[in-house]
Amino acid sequence: MGHAGAIISPGGEGGVKYKRKVLLEAGLNMKVSLNYGHTSMTLNIPDENYMETLKPKEVKEVVDPIAEVRRALANPIGSKKLKELVSSQDKIIILVSDVSRPCPSYILLPPILNELNEAGLSNDQITIIFGLGVHRKQTEEEKKRLVGEEVYNQIKCIDHDIDNCVKIGTTKRGNKVSVFKEALKSDFIIATGNLEFHYFAGFSGGAKAVAPGICSRDTTANNHKHFLEPGAKAGIIKGNPVREEMEEIGEMVGINFMVNAVLNSHKKIVKVVAGDVTKAHREGAKYINDIFSVKIDSLADIIITSPGGYPKDIDLYQTHKAMENASLAVKKGGIIIVVGECKDGLGEGKFAQALNGELSPQELIEELKKNFILGRHKASRVASIHLESEIYLVSNLAEEIKKNLFIKSFNSLEEAFSEAIKAQGEKVKVLVMPYGGSTLPVFKG
Repeated sequence: MGHAGAIISPGGEGGVKYKRKVLLEAGLNMKVSLNYGHTSMTLNIPDENYMETLKPKEVKEVVDPIAEVRRALANPIGSKKLKELVSSQDKIIILVSDVSRPCPSYILLPPILNELNEAGLSNDQITIIFGLGVHRKQTEEEKKRLVGEEVYNQIKCIDHDIDNCVKIGTTKRGNKVSVFKEALKSDFIIATGNLEFHYFAGFSGGAKAVAPGICSRDTTANNHKHFLEPGAKAGIIKGNPVREEMEEIGEMVGINFMVNAVLNSHKKIVKVVAGDVTKAHREGAKYINDIFSVKIDSLADIIITSPGGYPKDIDLYQTHKAMENASLAVKKGGIIIVVGECKDGLGEGKFAQALNGELSPQELIEELKKNFILGRHKASRVASIHLESEIYLVSNLAEEIKKNLFIKSFNSLEEAFSEAIKAQGEKVKVLVMPYGGSTLPVFKG
């Protein structure tokens, strides 16, 4: 609870009552802080409205993250050690996350490269591919920052090219799979990434480095269109059509080894899993469930959330994920206040186009039912959440973009909260989710 300085009161039961009376009269507020880009925003919530702050379990970061990567490599799950699997003649591809993900590739890569070197491989036999999915190309500075200057200077680093993909087969669900041509020239593929909940793929990580990481737009669209099906939910693997097909595509391409990091709320490594792409992923997913699933006893009238700051709020396309998880904890007709800087604007082209003001939320949803368009699918999800519980967005989006959005935009958290209180009433209950993109509320109802 908030504090208003020292209070001197008589002792005994009477003193307790006196202290409570003074506290109430002081009109105490709970001060909350949410990450916003590289900075933060704070807000005072009246105690009578404040429910709780919903966070993942506080797990301390490992003391030596490089040593944790080495530990995982020395104890692979369901697999031989990496240096025992590769040949000194192999051409190696290492798949890494792009700038929109918080994965600490600069920590994961050095121990992986050391192990490959120990197996007799030279650096010119290794290529790092950034799995962009349908995201924008990256600058050379961004690539350097992601992998670390030393690795960048020693290893060839290239972006996945969505327009240079080759068909390799068809999935059981009829998806024609096309994959980045350069990745197919390898003898051995290592998938890296970070593991967290994903709102329709169940979890990130594992085979997701390949699909959508290095696939064509059509392959990704045909995979993602299953997000409308009942099994496509956060935390679900078995029976999840999106995750199952991602892993099928991973098998078709041939992922030979996996190294994934689990991060805490502060984006610091708490665990690394390595080994077989499925078995190691499951071990990491189990760990994620233990940390990031949080039970709630009641739904809130207002939820204040943030994806967790940069890079998770780099654009609205990424910021949307916090809306998804917040929607599980808010009452129908309530309000979700989302704090996301969105320094890169709306994000993915089709998503941005869908939010240009031409279609209403209901029209966006109806459009998707008739014709699944990758990118626009997220716009329809924003529309669906907004129709159930209104979305207020606090961002740094340009004014010309804000005026076209169907969601209300604000320049400050205080302004958004004040407006929400007016709309919902003085006696509302407010829940705070400072890491909305990685916190999964579980309400039994």
